[in-house]
Amino acid sequence: MLHNETLHYLDNAATTIVDEAVADAVRKAMVEHWANPSSLYGPGCESRRLLEKARAGVAKTLGAAPEEVFFTGCGSESNNIAILGAALARKSWGKRVVVSGYEHPSVAMPMERLRQLGFDVVTINPDETGHLDLDAFVNAVDKNTILVACMQVNNEIGTMVDVNRLAKRVKEKNPRTAVHVDGVQAWLRVPVKLDGIDSFTVSGHKIHAPKGVGALYLRRGYNIEPPYLGGGQEKGHGGGQEKGVRPGTENLPYAVGMAKAALIGYKNMAERTARMAQLNRRLREGLAAISGIVFNSPEDAVAEVVNVSTMCIKSETMLHFLETKNVYVSSGSACSKGAASHTLAAMGLEPLRADTALRISLCGSNTEADVDALLAGLAEGMETLARIR
Repeated sequence: MLHNETLHYLDNAATTIVDEAVADAVRKAMVEHWANPSSLYGPGCESRRLLEKARAGVAKTLGAAPEEVFFTGCGSESNNIAILGAALARKSWGKRVVVSGYEHPSVAMPMERLRQLGFDVVTINPDETGHLDLDAFVNAVDKNTILVACMQVNNEIGTMVDVNRLAKRVKEKNPRTAVHVDGVQAWLRVPVKLDGIDSFTVSGHKIHAPKGVGALYLRRGYNIEPPYLGGGQEKGHGGGQEKGVRPGTENLPYAVGMAKAALIGYKNMAERTARMAQLNRRLREGLAAISGIVFNSPEDAVAEVVNVSTMCIKSETMLHFLETKNVYVSSGSACSKGAASHTLAAMGLEPLRADTALRISLCGSNTEADVDALLAGLAEGMETLARIR
């Protein structure tokens, strides 16, 4: 991966730097396997074999069967397909959907669309520590609940949800209810088990693969109605590619790159986990030593994500100051484009916490020098920048 001692990139929850080995695999696939995977002649068949090998690679890291993995354009598209597809397939017998209150926009916005279509969408907000009350979530499930959705790792504060326990309890209450999990921030960071889960979303650019490729796990035998229309023959929806789930010629090079990155990450998970714990301790201890800093991420959040508030300097002001030090962090979800954090709002925190929040997110290639550069820049900013209170 990119190694530049003067650049301290700590916004890996937004995107990661592409691994050089992954870039090489992508280029090789582009040059050597140019044929359409749907073509029936020799080069096309070779492309199809490579695509299926990539599918098997991603499936291995999820503990899934290859035929349960469908390539998409990104994690956001996967979430849209899963949510809208599940609801449309079940609207004849139920209208209730239950969702956590701090989902990524690619889940929250389809939920709003379901509301517009007449579905009863029940939102369960996290508590002020960022944890989700599983009892409250399960209590909202009734005989008319067709779908529940909950992310495994929150993208802004790093809190984890025991999605397997949640799925088990939901299925015990209503076996017909579909369970969708946004696993984009969880994949290859924490153990992933698909017990009780019907659909699960992952994304390439969060694991050092290119932007523009994702995947969706759909449990064998699980039914959705693909939301895309036209372009193909299978099911009358979604095109013929990816078994009718997602239309368009498959992005073979990026699927290969995603599989390459996934298998590298899968092999190195134990080493990476230990490394992240070490950097997290250094980061948290350093942040705690800076007067005025308040933690928004609880202690039991994933090691990769630490969200804090300065309580005195607007996020944008601090971000641009840190940028002058070649330190790069964010104020929250990259998809929010600088808008106030809906996660912190859902937690019931005061607006000042959101207005002054910073999200620091690590990856396996970060170093102690990256953490130290951030801490030095943040301490200097706290002393020199204009305060809003």
